[in-house]
Amino acid sequence: MFKTNVGSVDRVLRIAIGLALIVGAATGTVGAWAWVGIVPLLTGAFRFCPAYLPFGWSTCATGKR
Repeated sequence: MFKTNVGSVDRVLRIAIGLALIVGAATGTVGAWAWVGIVPLLTGAFRFCPAYLPFGWSTCATGKR
């Protein structure tokens, strides 16, 4: 499949931010735009971010791909 390009700290931040946005949208605290939190949640869960590919970026520790 795809090489992992989302490291541990990046992953935790993505999942936390994604969940916070989704909860905010579900409870009506913020607008419907917050459903975009699904994107960071999924990229954190799968440890892969397609936006990193064109730039060759990776937040993974060297040698752990």
